[in-house]
Amino acid sequence: MDTMTSTVTIENDRWRIGLLPGLGGAVATGEVTIGGQRQHLLRPTPADAVIPNRTASYPLVPWSNRIRDGLLRFNGREYQLRRNWPDGTAIHGAGWDYPWNVTAHSDSAATLEFMSHDVYGVNWPWSFTAAFTYALDGDTFRWTYALTNTSHETFPAGFGHHPYFLRSVAGSADAHLQLDVERAYDLVDCMATGEAGPIRAAADFRTARELGTEFVDDCFTGRTGDHLATVEWPGAVRIDITADALLEHAVLYIPPGRDFFALEPVSNANDAFNLDEDGVPGTGLFLLQPGETRTASFAMTATDLT
Repeated sequence: MDTMTSTVTIENDRWRIGLLPGLGGAVATGEVTIGGQRQHLLRPTPADAVIPNRTASYPLVPWSNRIRDGLLRFNGREYQLRRNWPDGTAIHGAGWDYPWNVTAHSDSAATLEFMSHDVYGVNWPWSFTAAFTYALDGDTFRWTYALTNTSHETFPAGFGHHPYFLRSVAGSADAHLQLDVERAYDLVDCMATGEAGPIRAAADFRTARELGTEFVDDCFTGRTGDHLATVEWPGAVRIDITADALLEHAVLYIPPGRDFFALEPVSNANDAFNLDEDGVPGTGLFLLQPGETRTASFAMTATDLT
């Protein structure tokens, strides 16, 4: 059996989810039942995928998005991380670089775990354990992040996930999106330059509308409540996304001409560590004391539109 691509499956009458513990703890597939038929909702992972960012989704831990030049500044100190993206940044955390272990598995739930002190070369100055749980309950698919500081020092952190949704589900027209957020960041090279402010027009989905054809790669904050977003595929299905308050940011990525988009419920802003060190408020970072665990969840609830 190929441990890189071996799939762990959870399912119920509404959802069927495939997980890839060996491929960065990624999600392989996310199917939803519409009118009695299973349909792909998340972008399915191709059979030849060998990197997590070609999957349906992958964990972002112990930070989300980019760190400028891979230079993490905290409490007056500097830590040079490995630059692992063509733009010269350190991106999407350290957990997606390694296999994860399955620590619990039932028909409708599974927990995958990564312990950084068990492997060599982790792109993070402190040791940590991440445990991500995926659970189905009727129409709802819940994703729960947990991060534990196993180091002897307090460190700043964040987490998230990177779901890629299909723009068309079950032959639907282009997806419609509505976001319950009030602010966004001015980004240069995909990284925030200061405090969040007005949402630019091309990325403004506070009123539901089609995804459209403009390029979007924006980071939002200023959530207005538990409800984060609604995605509707006309004539097929709607999902309502709720998220815990700790997940105070969301990244929306809409690449023109592609059959997918990404909506990422995350805790921290892009380049949050350096923003925080510069005194910018509201970056979404949290401090983890030695031995402390921080958790947060988001959920997708499906409703038929057939």
